[in-house]
Amino acid sequence: MNIKLPEDFISRMRLQLGDELTAFLHALEEPPVRGIRMNPLKVTDSIKSLTEDGRVPWAKDGYYLALDSNAGSMILHETGAFYIQEPGAMLPAAVLAARPGEKVLDLCAAPGGKSTQIGCGMKGEGLLVCNEPVPKRAAILSSNIERMGLPNTVVTCAKPDQLAKQWPEGFDAVMVDAPCSGEGMFRRDPETRNEWTQDKADGCAERQQEILSAAAGLVRPGGRLVYSTCTYNPRENEENARWFTAQFPEFSLQAFTLPGIDAPEGMFTCYPHRLKGEGQFAALFRKAGDGEAVLPEDRSMPVPSKNDSAVFAGAFPDLPRATHLFGNTMISIPKLPDLKGIRTLRIGLHLGEVRGKNAFPDHAAALCFRTPAMQTYDMKPEEVVRFLSGETIKSSLEGWTLMRYNSLAAGWGKGSGGMIKNHYPKGLRGLHYLP
Repeated sequence: MNIKLPEDFISRMRLQLGDELTAFLHALEEPPVRGIRMNPLKVTDSIKSLTEDGRVPWAKDGYYLALDSNAGSMILHETGAFYIQEPGAMLPAAVLAARPGEKVLDLCAAPGGKSTQIGCGMKGEGLLVCNEPVPKRAAILSSNIERMGLPNTVVTCAKPDQLAKQWPEGFDAVMVDAPCSGEGMFRRDPETRNEWTQDKADGCAERQQEILSAAAGLVRPGGRLVYSTCTYNPRENEENARWFTAQFPEFSLQAFTLPGIDAPEGMFTCYPHRLKGEGQFAALFRKAGDGEAVLPEDRSMPVPSKNDSAVFAGAFPDLPRATHLFGNTMISIPKLPDLKGIRTLRIGLHLGEVRGKNAFPDHAAALCFRTPAMQTYDMKPEEVVRFLSGETIKSSLEGWTLMRYNSLAAGWGKGSGGMIKNHYPKGLRGLHYLP
């Protein structure tokens, strides 16, 4: 499909790139670059074939992916072994460099690529709040958080200014991957060229300033903020970064260096004729001072009864202790920020429910297991395809069983009478997977 680039866009890029314009335009007509990011929390030897196209230099666990790869249809994708992510999009989270034990906020998080990259870097320690203001996109975000097995995560659906009022200076690090004009997608999704106008780009720049203004109040003194877009537009990128430091002088741009990336001024744009990746911009800021990230603790969430806690712990002793109730679901999260009045889709690790004298595990609890001591069943390729379609599996095992494939948990089953009854979520069944 040959869709022409907007003339206004070409004219602006001529001013930006000068003699490099021809190389840039040629790159936009070449095949896009794909990437895959391995989940260090779910190690398996079965994905080595997906890493043969080489590493993405600036992203730990990032690899280039063949253009014709069907990795997204693989069973290992559904078990959270990896996340398919464009290489350039791996840059902002690499710049943020979240560490285990920190309090981190991803302010515009859907569909979850940067959130899951941040969460993997935190190794399940600390608190990661992933926010998406659009409800449908927030649901996709929550699903990806579950699939990747991140237990220390809260998924919210709120406007940035609401969070700024509720959690002032509550985070060590904040990611702002702001909605933008999307010029960096012109190669991967040529249809976006028809949607671009200069007026829309200008409107994006104004909205980005509103989001950045809210984000400023969420960072603790001494904390850091990464601002990113998937566009080449200086108005949305460098000019907005300088606008931010002028409006909020407590923030300053910080130089950063990663393999293949050098940003002495604290800002970097990925251009496809310079780097192997699509368009992406990232800027790193540090807030002056030194202080602790303090989040008020939530006191509105109910806690499970002693009886229900005992029933669940008796049935699943290898799962963490339940700390709260989220609806009827028992969850586990060590420190819960004040969520009163904030629409929330996911809190911590969803463990399961107690109904009378019986306990039922949640799908998320299966996907979060690392090295389970509980009863497991290792499925063959033909069995796991049937399991993910909702079928039963022949086995003499009795009781709740963690169903695994290539050492990774795929879901729950319950053995009885020579069969393992399927408890894979109905909403995920019936899809076509490749072993």
